[in-house]
Amino acid sequence: MLAQMLMPVIIDCYPEDHDRLAPMGTLADVVSPNFLTVAPEDTLGEVAERMTQQNTGAVVVKDFGRLIGILTERDMLRAMAARVHTSDARVRQWMTADPVTASPDMDLEEAANVMLDNGFRHLPVVDGSTV
Repeated sequence: MLAQMLMPVIIDCYPEDHDRLAPMGTLADVVSPNFLTVAPEDTLGEVAERMTQQNTGAVVVKDFGRLIGILTERDMLRAMAARVHTSDARVRQWMTADPVTASPDMDLEEAANVMLDNGFRHLPVVDGSTV
């Protein structure tokens, strides 16, 4: 039941959140079921507006119900540095395709290591193949 609510969700790991990671547990214990889903054809401007409204740093990109990528604030910054027009640039062009994911039963230390080793601040949590 809880696992169904977690498909996929994003856990944000920021330095100020170390106290959340202190007790050992699993991602299922700490992930939030609240996340934004966008389409690959959405514009960066549309997505930036939604991200700002929801105060989130990453969104899940789905195509026909399948996770195909993640778009983070870092991806948005890369696009801005390239001086793209946010009303023309599409999510598909700037997202991180086929992101590394974690399962809800992954322990917190392992998830933190995946994120630190890869320089991630966001890790999609996916339960099985259902997205």
